[in-house]
Amino acid sequence: MKILVINAGSSSLKYQLLDMENEKLIAKGNCEKIGIAGSSITLKVNGKAKTTEVKLPNHEEALKQVFKVLCDKKNKVLSSLSEIEAVGHRVLHGGEKFKKSVLVDEKVLKELKKLIPLGPLHQPANIQGIEACMSLMPTVPQAAVFDTEFHATLPDYAYRYAIPKDAYKKWGIRKYGFHGTSHKYIAGALEKLTGKKGKFIICHIGNGASVSAVKNGKCLDTSMGFTPLEGLVMGTRSGDIDPAVVERIMDMSGKNVHEAINYLNKESGLLGVSGISSDIRDIQAVADSNKDAKLAINMLCYRVKKYIGEYVAVLNGVDAIAFTAGTGENRPEIRQQIIDGLDWMGIKLDKDKNDNFERGEICDITAKDSHCKIYVIPTDEELMIARDTRDLAKNNK
Repeated sequence: MKILVINAGSSSLKYQLLDMENEKLIAKGNCEKIGIAGSSITLKVNGKAKTTEVKLPNHEEALKQVFKVLCDKKNKVLSSLSEIEAVGHRVLHGGEKFKKSVLVDEKVLKELKKLIPLGPLHQPANIQGIEACMSLMPTVPQAAVFDTEFHATLPDYAYRYAIPKDAYKKWGIRKYGFHGTSHKYIAGALEKLTGKKGKFIICHIGNGASVSAVKNGKCLDTSMGFTPLEGLVMGTRSGDIDPAVVERIMDMSGKNVHEAINYLNKESGLLGVSGISSDIRDIQAVADSNKDAKLAINMLCYRVKKYIGEYVAVLNGVDAIAFTAGTGENRPEIRQQIIDGLDWMGIKLDKDKNDNFERGEICDITAKDSHCKIYVIPTDEELMIARDTRDLAKNNK
């Protein structure tokens, strides 16, 4: 079964084509600057990428171009569009309505649109991608796979905020959590590596970052909240902050509430503290001589360390810790700094293994005398989406 995975953003669309008989990636690419001058489409097959400038006024036209390059005989990807048996869409928000992936019909689409207020930046684009596919491929099953799904198992004392019940009931204000497909994928990988459904702490550290506490296959807590702004220090997001700071920013700068939240989402985090970049590589490159860059790194590592400590308490111990996503997978210095100081809990990594890890591979970086395992595991959110899509499509036949 060949499945197309779509991740539609406001002005971009990422895609992957997978053969789910062997879970092999066939091709992938992206459409950039949708609705903006200078738009283009990229196709990558067998490690070779080709980018072509093309007008992409909207998501439907972007998908038409995706289908065109996939079916172009020169690219040797698909002989026809009919080979695609299902499409899986990454959808930001399932709210409390969708706690599992679901096949999309008009009724589901209507419910997804009701959730736009909970994800105003990403949900509309996700829906546009679904609608475009439904228009162009009306007989092909379309699946919505939610970033919030894996965190639907949080107990009420973890997902509720200490505000009046009406705010939760009427306005949906609660912790939802995000990066769910990544956390779910890593939890499954840890089960295979450890041979059990144990107590796991998953550190997804990229430009966006989150930590989750997983026990017996269920997520008990996660660092992101009502929106992805809560939790860790991220590339441009502040993470945990006193809500009164928003009022102070507004009073002192003249910003309205939307501008103040945008300030915390897009101008803060590593970028705001370092004054250099949101990219950890750029910050690490000057950290030895730049105090602000060093501070940004220290704040990132400190926040992750705190959440690990919290989640050891939540889980009443830990069997394995996993690092994933761009920074988690590729920056050994960051992993080392996070784990340093946790030896009192018996959490220790092997410095040599950590420094000499193989990029793109699962690596065991556990010290011999550590009480829990520590792994570096490359995440694969698209494969997770494809697996759910395959299962839904098969059950629908």
